[in-house]
Amino acid sequence: MSSPRDVEDLLRDHAPQVLAALVRRYGHFDTAEDAVQEALLAASTRWPADGLPDDPKAWLITVASRRLTDLLRSQQARREREEAVARWTPVPADPPAAGDDTLVLLFMCCHPSLSPASQIALTLRAVGGLTTAEIARAFLVPEATMTRRITRAKQTVKGQSFGLPRDRAERLGAVLHVLYLIFNEGYATTSGPDLQRVELAGEAIRLARMLRRTLPGDGEVAGLLSLMLLTDARRHARTGPGGVLIPMDEQDRAKWDRDQIAEGVALLEEALPRGDTGPYQLQAAIAALHDEAPTAGDTDWPQIRALYDLLLRIAPTPVVALNRVVAVAMSEGAEAGLAALASIEPVDHRVTGVRAHLLEMAGDLAAARAAYLEAAEASTSLPRQRYLQSRAARLT
Repeated sequence: MSSPRDVEDLLRDHAPQVLAALVRRYGHFDTAEDAVQEALLAASTRWPADGLPDDPKAWLITVASRRLTDLLRSQQARREREEAVARWTPVPADPPAAGDDTLVLLFMCCHPSLSPASQIALTLRAVGGLTTAEIARAFLVPEATMTRRITRAKQTVKGQSFGLPRDRAERLGAVLHVLYLIFNEGYATTSGPDLQRVELAGEAIRLARMLRRTLPGDGEVAGLLSLMLLTDARRHARTGPGGVLIPMDEQDRAKWDRDQIAEGVALLEEALPRGDTGPYQLQAAIAALHDEAPTAGDTDWPQIRALYDLLLRIAPTPVVALNRVVAVAMSEGAEAGLAALASIEPVDHRVTGVRAHLLEMAGDLAAARAAYLEAAEASTSLPRQRYLQSRAARLT
């Protein structure tokens, strides 16, 4: 017998690959997703009792294929069904995706006729395995709105041929952004009881490795993989007993994965001389400065501040601006950081949490405590809530 936890992890790993295999063979994106969900449900009830099959992925594909056929038969008249079945000729996978069609599915979800928001939402649903509710929270929209958006996106990609597209260079920016979001959701979950969803971060790294094998000369692909590895290298030190969050300056750096750090740095050093430096390479360079510092006090904050200045010019996002504020404070003092923070919009729990930290650095403990509590109340992540509340309690 297999433990329910082992089965759950295995199903999570295989789900996007099974969906990709069905879409490649048969099309019918939305119906294929329903069939995969039913196959996963069947596996979750049978495998713990009967034991794992010899080839779990093949088992899931077989069951899902049968269910897909049943679903399609229920939707079509006999003659229409027979004509459709006659056209169900499996399409050979492109060489870069041989054995795993998930990368092809990723490019498929980033179809140029979709808006960037729909590309990201569909990929997070089909490839990242996030629920519609989780995606809605990430986009700050109602769940019903996100359901309609994903449904329309599925209809848009319905019928396109399955394979790495000829215009993949045009889709690459959206693909990289989606992988970045999937990794971030795994490394710092936006809501729920856990700080991390390791399987999501691992899937993003796996897909980034596949993408790099497909496009080995692209500097931003290497930069994104480097960023993921350098960030994920700190994962084991980020939480303490009970899942409590440990900030970077208090982490036990002996727990950082030095092999991942070495691989990430090597990727970055290979990519940087090739040409124009993109935002993922800059973020990887910042992560490398953190990872290579022997102690928190040895961190080269002036260099990090300079990199954030450059990053903000080419990728002026609120998150980059907020991270730059921290670098300003660490290199020039809390008052300089608070002055820079005043221009950050919109104000959310992350901004309020940074303000609390800077107020504590500046010695205004009463205001810092109030800001920590305000940030905790606004956060949807339970570990972050507990961390912010503990910071506030320390100042009482």
